[in-house]
Amino acid sequence: MKILITNDDGIFAEGIYKLACALDKIGEVYIVAPDRQRSATGHAITMHEPLRAEKIKFFDKDFHAWAISGTPTDCVKLAIESLISEKIDIVFSGINKGPNLGTDVLYSGTVSAAIEGAILGYPAVAVSLADFKNVNYDVAAEFSCIVAEKILKNPLPPDTLLNVNIPNCQKENIKGVNVTTLGARKYKNSFIERIDPRGQSYYWLGGEVIDAKNNEGSDIDSIKNNCITVTPIHFDLTKFDLIEQVDKWNMKI
Repeated sequence: MKILITNDDGIFAEGIYKLACALDKIGEVYIVAPDRQRSATGHAITMHEPLRAEKIKFFDKDFHAWAISGTPTDCVKLAIESLISEKIDIVFSGINKGPNLGTDVLYSGTVSAAIEGAILGYPAVAVSLADFKNVNYDVAAEFSCIVAEKILKNPLPPDTLLNVNIPNCQKENIKGVNVTTLGARKYKNSFIERIDPRGQSYYWLGGEVIDAKNNEGSDIDSIKNNCITVTPIHFDLTKFDLIEQVDKWNMKI
């Protein structure tokens, strides 16, 4: 099994190291990841400046590894289309530090990298650890191997990926694995206004998560109950049940 690994936390993040070490036990890993922090870049690609790819020593491992000057999506495209001559069997993105739940997947560089893998025709998985403090990636890394082996025996449909979130707790405290839906995440106080030394306003994007009422049974609800969440995502955003209704508007020009 040949496995492409990327992330949005940067190639020297602990999460990608733990993921690569775990997946190396079941296949040959190739790491192509951003040279710095690229969280919340969504599905951005680099068009107006060159991309630089530097072959690097990946921690203490003798892996094929490149640090890329672009986004997570750039990394997957460049890896598959230019850097790696071998045929890749599966794409992994992660392990992200922090959750990628509900509608936040639309902003996530981690999930977008996996989406790009699916767009290019490969099985793809985004993996996130649902915490930012005192993180332990061991359970997430172990579960990633399980997911990889399951996918290769049970292929995903085209244009589909799995979004996986793992609670930040010991293995014995995991309550189960829920295959579930994306919930809804909203924020309040999203922007913090400050004044610079010249008296001009500037803003930091932050915000506090508001629990939506419609999250029962979703990935957001499941992660709170210490369950691993696995959500199949299909990136065709067409709202099929509205096509006929909008068509009846009989728009002309």
